[in-house]
Amino acid sequence: MINIGNKIISLNHKPILISEISGNHGGKLSNAIKLIKILAKSGTDFIKIQTYSPDSLTLDSHKKDFIIKDKKSIWKRRRLYDLYSEGQTYREWHYKIFDTAKKNKVKCFSSIFDEKDIDFLEKFNVPAYKIASFESNHLPLIEKLIKLKKPILISTGLSTKKELKELVELFKKKNFKKFALLKCSSSYPADLKNLNLSTISDMRKNFKCEVGFSDHTVGHNGPIAAIHNGASFIEKHVCINRKIGIDSKFSLEASKVKDLKNDLLKAHQTKGKIIYGPTNDEKLSLKFRRSIYSSKFIKKGEYLSNKNIKIIRPSYGLEPKYFPSILGKKVNKNIKFASPIQWCHIKNSKK
Repeated sequence: MINIGNKIISLNHKPILISEISGNHGGKLSNAIKLIKILAKSGTDFIKIQTYSPDSLTLDSHKKDFIIKDKKSIWKRRRLYDLYSEGQTYREWHYKIFDTAKKNKVKCFSSIFDEKDIDFLEKFNVPAYKIASFESNHLPLIEKLIKLKKPILISTGLSTKKELKELVELFKKKNFKKFALLKCSSSYPADLKNLNLSTISDMRKNFKCEVGFSDHTVGHNGPIAAIHNGASFIEKHVCINRKIGIDSKFSLEASKVKDLKNDLLKAHQTKGKIIYGPTNDEKLSLKFRRSIYSSKFIKKGEYLSNKNIKIIRPSYGLEPKYFPSILGKKVNKNIKFASPIQWCHIKNSKK
């Protein structure tokens, strides 16, 4: 369990939803502000942005190494420097973004990519920090964040089990417990069949921490399935519409975040607890189970047989498991048609 801004992340609490704006402002501060105002009314628990400049992520180069070659990528043939220039949330925007979030009573924090941005983000008293999948092996950055004693959420797309062990060992060495991991598929958009959400429960078992899900699929199915697989919080990219922003093609429209939040709560409710037998709500239905009844009038002294008793609904008679043992037994009183058979009807019964 970890606490972020009075919100508890735990399997025993309602799932937490983090709405990620990323580069879906489309290069305009006004779009970021619009998103915050919509999200504040949606019931999202947190809004998250990304703090970087293109120079903190890559080099301004035209060499092949710096051009996206993947034919399936939504950013194919784009230069990394150009992509990050378009998607960056400018430093000067942060003041207005955090102020708007505060005025609309929703907590905001950021993904951090460079050690130089720590002091800058501390100006806004952020309640937590997020490490993206591509920076999950940046242990020097993570070590500096540990010193702040604030919660750290780390996406694990691309990370091997060995790398995650090294990461968790770092936290243990520093006696730092306020961290959580996120299962993540680092493809954009991600395909449902490649999410491998069963890994979530395995991560919980191996690393003894809260585990969430950072979603890059389209729609609600991934996050809901993640809740059923043991995720206690969800990070979802959001946009104004599918045309604005570099990540909008795999993002959820902000107007639909309220529906996602409700669906996550419903998914959490269905998990319940391990229970066998009827719940309190089901107890009224017990009477509709089967039991043994007379299928015709039975005179005193007659013997019970397949011709005069049946296993039927409702359940006021003897349980069906006794049917074989009472066949051939003599009754000690008259039994009316459609009466529940009881032990008191059977002669010499010791029950």
